[in-house]
Amino acid sequence: MLNIVRTFRSTGSSFAVLLLLLSAAMVIVSVGKADSPNALKGAAQQDVFDFGVVGDGRHDDTAGLQQWLEAGRPGMVLPKGDYKITRPLVIELDKVGVTSIVGDGTARIVMAGAGPAIRLIGTHEGTASPKTVKLNVWLNQRMPIIEGIEIVGAHEEADGIEALKTMQLTISQVAIRNTRHAIHLVERNRNVIIANCHLYENRGAGVFLDDVDLHQINISASHISYNQGGGVVSKGGGVRNLHISGSDLEANVQNVLIDSDGSAWGTAEVSITGCTLQHSEGENSANVRFIGATPHGEPCWGLVSIANNILSDVETNIDIRQARDVSIVGNTIGSGYQYNLRVEDSMNVVVGANVLARNPPYRDRDTCDNAVLFKNCDGGTITGLHIRETLRADAGLILEKCRRFHVTGCTVLDCENAGLKLTDLEECEIHDNMVLSADEAAKDWQPMIVTGGRKNRIEP
Repeated sequence: MLNIVRTFRSTGSSFAVLLLLLSAAMVIVSVGKADSPNALKGAAQQDVFDFGVVGDGRHDDTAGLQQWLEAGRPGMVLPKGDYKITRPLVIELDKVGVTSIVGDGTARIVMAGAGPAIRLIGTHEGTASPKTVKLNVWLNQRMPIIEGIEIVGAHEEADGIEALKTMQLTISQVAIRNTRHAIHLVERNRNVIIANCHLYENRGAGVFLDDVDLHQINISASHISYNQGGGVVSKGGGVRNLHISGSDLEANVQNVLIDSDGSAWGTAEVSITGCTLQHSEGENSANVRFIGATPHGEPCWGLVSIANNILSDVETNIDIRQARDVSIVGNTIGSGYQYNLRVEDSMNVVVGANVLARNPPYRDRDTCDNAVLFKNCDGGTITGLHIRETLRADAGLILEKCRRFHVTGCTVLDCENAGLKLTDLEECEIHDNMVLSADEAAKDWQPMIVTGGRKNRIEP
């Protein structure tokens, strides 16, 4: 402003023109103030109701909300209310521009029709690399936000949120229940963040990566529970950089299921850290189940890290099949109805210091075997593993038809039938482990059972 005054003084321009310019500057400042988040929020709230939206839970608000979305307004702010819809709210990002649907936790969308309550459609065909992102994606589509709302299904085929071809989708502080799939990612997406959400009691999956081409997805600080089709589920597609951290996954039939069998690209680069995974029933229940693929005759999908979690109370706590390059360390594992840990048809598996035991208040002695099995695996290191009170299984630690395994520094205590059972191993080294029983005088107990094998070094 001072520069304008100095310029007019030096050039002798009329004072009236100066006043006009100063007035224009004040208008620009006032517009900037009007564009503040609070001002936009007030305008957006008024806009929603101007389009005939009622929010009483009885009136069908589908048409009004959809018209509002297509009008190209600023982000939709939903005040307290129940917004009944009967068709998906479709957001074509390249048409409507960057957008959001946000609330303060008091707004509920009730999906009384088939399909997702919110369907986000982008056009991003590139990767996560900046050079593959087209200008229209940055201008119109980047970081669509869904935040601070609840979505409730009121139809058998209702879903929560569906997204395809989006870039930087961010879902936070959202509760979704009584739908089929809470969050459904399809076809292609990049750089997804799901944080601080409650995905509860849905008929399908909490988060479903459905044959999707997806790189970079972070799921954190969320409760994902009582979903009949699984907690976090990835099937088919080509998924990389899947991170699940600091979350509670509970009472889903399979809390984390990653199934690449039959997929050309599969899921790899998976990290599951700092979570509680527990409580499920049925013969197929698992806390973490990773199924890779063997298209070339050996496992090819993997790069999996499972670290510093608490896992309990399912048929199999950790189930690894047809995988490679897997690290399991720092977990507390118990109450596996059949297995605490099962690894089959895999290679390059490292199992470090984990606690596999029982906790008396859980009263699981009659229901949980807590077995540990490695079968048909090539290349493995097991060190510092603590196993206690495996019951009914043949031994505390079972290795069957494995090759080039190194087992050392493990503690195997008070297992019912034997400490270690080693069958048809090849080129393995097993030594310097502590194997003890509380009842070593028991007639049938053995510290180690060795059958078959070749080129092994096996010592107590």
